[in-house]
Amino acid sequence: MSDFAQTLITAIAIGSLYALIALGYTMVYGILKFINFAHSDIVVLGAWSSYTLASRILPKLGLNPHNPESVPPIWVAAVVLLAAMVFCGAVGFTIERLAYRPLRRAPRLNVLITAIGVSLLLQNVGQLDYVFGASPQKMPPLLPSWELASFTFGEGETARRLVIGLVDVVIFATATSLMLMMQYLVFHTKLGVAMRAVSFNTDTAALMGIPVDRVVSFTFVLGSTLAAAAGFLYVMKYPGMNQPAHTIWVLLGLKAFVAAVIGGIGNVRGAVLGGFVIAFVEQFGAFYISTNYRDVYVFTLLIVILLVKPSGLLGSPLREKV
Repeated sequence: MSDFAQTLITAIAIGSLYALIALGYTMVYGILKFINFAHSDIVVLGAWSSYTLASRILPKLGLNPHNPESVPPIWVAAVVLLAAMVFCGAVGFTIERLAYRPLRRAPRLNVLITAIGVSLLLQNVGQLDYVFGASPQKMPPLLPSWELASFTFGEGETARRLVIGLVDVVIFATATSLMLMMQYLVFHTKLGVAMRAVSFNTDTAALMGIPVDRVVSFTFVLGSTLAAAAGFLYVMKYPGMNQPAHTIWVLLGLKAFVAAVIGGIGNVRGAVLGGFVIAFVEQFGAFYISTNYRDVYVFTLLIVILLVKPSGLLGSPLREKV
């Protein structure tokens, strides 16, 4: 029972991260109808910028979570999170302005190649010694390793403990808050109406007076800030960091993309649903079957969903007009 509950807690935390990243994929696709392959690299950028702030910059400013005379750790973590989101939002705006906007009317293949090029550029620039470097690092703990709740099942040698840690609660609370804010923004504000109008038909939205370029730029900024938050939260749970592209970061971004597709690419609620679905499949597949095939479970689910419902769980089927 305790192992099942512990797996459930982990699945909820990881699902929150997948959902945050998937939102960035699905929003850009919903607006521009192309996949931003550089989005997963923004997640990495958010993680490494968080590491740089936490380990090199903030301690020099007197914001050290391990110093009793400094501010409380939760405030240091909040500062790092917000700074990483602002920085990655600026990077997302720059990428859209310089790389994607000139190709707005270009063939899809041109945009696809550009997205791959931007991804490779971010990866290689990040590995430069005077940027982040290629050496493995470890994110300094910003939050205390508190056990908010602990339960013991069984007695003696068969006893098992269920632990609800502070980091898992912070991850879920932060991710949920950001997703609820996104939900409100998209469906209950004028800016959200503009985003949905541009998603429906760019030319018609422009004729109605909607500033399409600004809406697109804002969408990129929004997706990049969510990616930065996901990167920060990920290294809070798994502090080991490695820059090369063949590491876990690639799978993290790829699984988030799978989540967006499973939920229905272009559907905000579908991205959130897809994130939690693949996290539960991954974690419980590893729990009941084998940890060696946790990636196989995710991609097998993708194939099954695409065969049964090609538009995704919450996606709408496309109807071609003749």
